[in-house]
Amino acid sequence: MNINELIVKVKKKLKKNINIENILIEDKTFLHKNHEGHENNKFHLKIRIESQELRKLNKIESNKKIYKILDVELKNHIHSLQISIN
Repeated sequence: MNINELIVKVKKKLKKNINIENILIEDKTFLHKNHEGHENNKFHLKIRIESQELRKLNKIESNKKIYKILDVELKNHIHSLQISIN
């Protein structure tokens, strides 16, 4: 899976399962290319979400919800997520 396909899939899954006002997903993989343990087929994503639903949860609960929704992608295509909820 390439990065563009992954971003589309992640957006779609999150929007389907969470009431989201706005979402921005950025590929930050280039910042980690030379790090130990970097895998060419796994990506680093930064997700910025505006969501009343997630703001009602504490940070741990909101992150758990996102990780559960993206379970398959995290196991297969995502090395790390940076999550910002507004």
